[in-house]
Amino acid sequence: MTNILLSLKNIVKSYQIKSETYQILKKIDVEIKGGDFVAIMGPSGSGKSTLLNIIGCLDSPTSGSYILEDRDVSKLSQRELAVIRNTYIGFIFQNFNLIPSLSVLDNVLLPSFYSGNENSKRAQELLASMGLSERRHFKPNELSGGQKQRVAIARALMNNPSFLLADEPTGALDSKTGKDIMELIVNLNKKEGKTILMVTHDPLVAERANRIIRLQDGKIVHD
Repeated sequence: MTNILLSLKNIVKSYQIKSETYQILKKIDVEIKGGDFVAIMGPSGSGKSTLLNIIGCLDSPTSGSYILEDRDVSKLSQRELAVIRNTYIGFIFQNFNLIPSLSVLDNVLLPSFYSGNENSKRAQELLASMGLSERRHFKPNELSGGQKQRVAIARALMNNPSFLLADEPTGALDSKTGKDIMELIVNLNKKEGKTILMVTHDPLVAERANRIIRLQDGKIVHD
């Protein structure tokens, strides 16, 4: 029995600008299994970010279906999509997206706060697993880039999401720190079985995944 976590079928995304229609994604079909580690690659303008936004429920397709754990999320309201994002998806961004005025601990706690199930013990356990217990009361501007990304990963794991969505997770880091962060992400997949979808332009980073999807001109040209 296959363990399909999410399925995109015939996904089209287009934009209307004045009298012109621009098709960004063209009939995308993808299935992701639980435990997969997938890298999404492609040149600028290939549709990577648009595909990521749809998978992350940050945007809706113009047509087609997106089934996430047996639920068609492509037709949900913005309020419903917000619940899906907070419950099912952990986001890791290139520039960390931490809130400067909050402590490290409070940044990690945010997803549980929005779900109405604030869990300080879990947040502290996650920070300990990232080697950041002693910095839990620091503000983000008191951390290095690698430490910020570890905080962001802890935050992404806070609600035990169905999958992690990583957008250029090493893009703002130096090469050594980037390698350390990739080791952490690989271990989340291999040792803890986390499903990970990662957009990257770096072939060395993509090689750490067990599957590479390449986009070009809004179509999948390799999977």
